[in-house]
Amino acid sequence: MLFWIIAAALALAVGALLVLALVRARRPSGPTAAYDVQVYRDQLSEVDRDLARGVVTEDEAGRVRVEVSRRLLEADKAAAEADGLRAAPRPVSLAVGAVVAVVLVGGALGLYAMLGAPGYSDLPLKQRIALADAARAERPGQAAAEQQAASQLPNLPPAGPEFLDLMDRLREAVTENPADLQGQELLARNEVRLGNFIAAHRAQAQVIALKGDAATAHDHATHADLLVLAAGGYVSPEAEAAVTRALELEPRNGIARYYAGLLHAQTGRPDLAYGVWRPLLGESRRGAPWVPPIEAQIEEIAQLAGIRFVPPVRPPAAAGPGPSAEDMAAAAEMSAADRDAMIRGMVDGLAERLATEGGPPEDWARLINALGVLGETERAGAIWAEAQEAFAEAPGAVDAIRPAAQNAGVAE
Repeated sequence: MLFWIIAAALALAVGALLVLALVRARRPSGPTAAYDVQVYRDQLSEVDRDLARGVVTEDEAGRVRVEVSRRLLEADKAAAEADGLRAAPRPVSLAVGAVVAVVLVGGALGLYAMLGAPGYSDLPLKQRIALADAARAERPGQAAAEQQAASQLPNLPPAGPEFLDLMDRLREAVTENPADLQGQELLARNEVRLGNFIAAHRAQAQVIALKGDAATAHDHATHADLLVLAAGGYVSPEAEAAVTRALELEPRNGIARYYAGLLHAQTGRPDLAYGVWRPLLGESRRGAPWVPPIEAQIEEIAQLAGIRFVPPVRPPAAAGPGPSAEDMAAAAEMSAADRDAMIRGMVDGLAERLATEGGPPEDWARLINALGVLGETERAGAIWAEAQEAFAEAPGAVDAIRPAAQNAGVAE
């Protein structure tokens, strides 16, 4: 109530000043035309005195009176016009002042009623933080979020009949043998290609369960990623748990850090979101998949947090690692089995780096091409789908990767 009293008093005070300025006569103390009138009157009096003293003749006095009188009439007319411009009739001034007061006071209160929050008490910082924490604790779970987001998920390009047939057989095999770790990993990756994010995160959860304590930060970050995708971009409590576990195992995991910041942004803590995203943006290479979404949101997050955002100078995207001269010499002396193991180790290392840190399109193309050469077509297809998702906002990058996917037989 005190706010409304103060606001109304201020509005009325400003309105009263405006009305007073309109109603009050605004005549300057000595306009030029008024001075001219007085001068010409004095001249007429002076002519009469000069005639009485015999300084001028009657004819001369008559001619001077005519000329001065003419100038006096013109000066009086000019003074009257100036006075009319400076002071409108009082009723008009009162009417205009009343309209101004109504528009000012009523418009200000109406605008606040429309854009403000009438009746909403002031929230100290401590209370706002408490409300944000309460909203975070009471937010919907994964199942509710998936149900709400079911109609908002993107439609991916349809897969070919051969791939769909392989997926049916893979699902059947995994159903018959749910303890098959490799089958669950393949199922999680390939369900994503079909847009079946719910099935994908369930398969990834099974992967983590089968690995037990051997599950990596990448496994948990991937689980969180699939949960968020299935929920339409919402970080549920289940996704938060996966993010927390990933950060416990690897505090610098990029995917987990991105979703940790997104969680804060969605639960009313832009200050914490900025504190997570700003360092991550500064440390990430330009090809990292979380960089574009952070760049799209961080300025607004900084504004909400009351922080001036200064874009960081990020390190350039790292070139793809290739074998050194020593590696090539060592490979030449290896047996076929050892050489294959070395190549697979390099491929797995590249895949792990792209999954956690991202990389330029050339690295994604190199990985897909290598998997095609190794005959791991299904894995190459999963990486191709992941690359399309990572560069969804960069069609040029997707086009650069496509030839490698075509050579691997996973793209048209």
